[in-house]
Amino acid sequence: MEENKKPNPLKTLITVSVSLAIAGLFMWFALKGMEFKKIAGYFAKANYFWVFAAAFFGLLAYWFRAVRWNLLLEPMGYKISNSNALWTISFGYLMNLTIPRSGELARSTALFGVEKVPVDKSFGTIILERVVDLVCMGGFLLLTLIFKYDAILSFYRYVTQVKGKTPEPQSNNKFFLLLGAALVLAILFFALRKRLEKFLLYQKILNFATGIFHGLMSIFKMRQKGKFILLSLAIWISYYLAAYLVCFALPETSDFTFADGFFIIVVGTLGMMVPASGGIGAFHFALKLGIMALFLSMGKNPEEGGEVGLSYAFISHTMQLVIMIVMGVISIPVLAKERGRLLSK
Repeated sequence: MEENKKPNPLKTLITVSVSLAIAGLFMWFALKGMEFKKIAGYFAKANYFWVFAAAFFGLLAYWFRAVRWNLLLEPMGYKISNSNALWTISFGYLMNLTIPRSGELARSTALFGVEKVPVDKSFGTIILERVVDLVCMGGFLLLTLIFKYDAILSFYRYVTQVKGKTPEPQSNNKFFLLLGAALVLAILFFALRKRLEKFLLYQKILNFATGIFHGLMSIFKMRQKGKFILLSLAIWISYYLAAYLVCFALPETSDFTFADGFFIIVVGTLGMMVPASGGIGAFHFALKLGIMALFLSMGKNPEEGGEVGLSYAFISHTMQLVIMIVMGVISIPVLAKERGRLLSK
């Protein structure tokens, strides 16, 4: 798996086109009914000191993530430099702006180029990172459920009203269909296992899956579990502060509480999970609805909340985008130089 496969131009074009279409659709939803002059007015009176303060914590999260990644790779016998970890992570984020979810593999490939860590093993640790991040995200969701249940209820009611109907209880048919399909695939796999072993592709997939498994198991062999937990908390506290401090940039959100910050990071993260290029459009639409919901729960005008939410989203997302682009662009020559140094040995 250390060898790079030639990318399929058609597949790449289709993936990028779909991603941009999703981003465009959500941006249309976000901007629908909004007056650009009003949005621009919020930008004009924003206090950008708080945006720079938020950006500091956004960058700090990169460093914490790099150090944490080193802890995951160490049990497999790979001691990488925190610098190389930082720049490969930055390169991965840059790739995510082009093709959604491509950054994870790009990050592993870049790390192999400068540290010779097998792609399958480093990719397994990245999957493990995502699981840990999901747990941390669940913690913020729990805090939001405890402290901002009224805002969540307002958010839910608003979404169902926009759809123009009351949602009906979901059927369990889809679950049973998926379960049945999984069972059929499992039976076919064991029945045809011997034949599949004859094919090189199967062996490559098996080797890659084995490497991923070793990466996932690295957490149980880790010697510094306490440090790993502290770094995971530091990453998400940094994310929280990067999201919450932007609230102080706008007079309309400057009185938001810490609990409101929990709600904002959950809504924003959900928006970033949509497979749109860099979360463009989806993040904006999510924050428009989210801050509208906060305004509703506070007894304020929801239409103003939508305008403020969209303004917040443009400021916060642009800050994140600048960080990703600047760090990603810097990572390209840095990694190229490091790879050249490694090859010259």
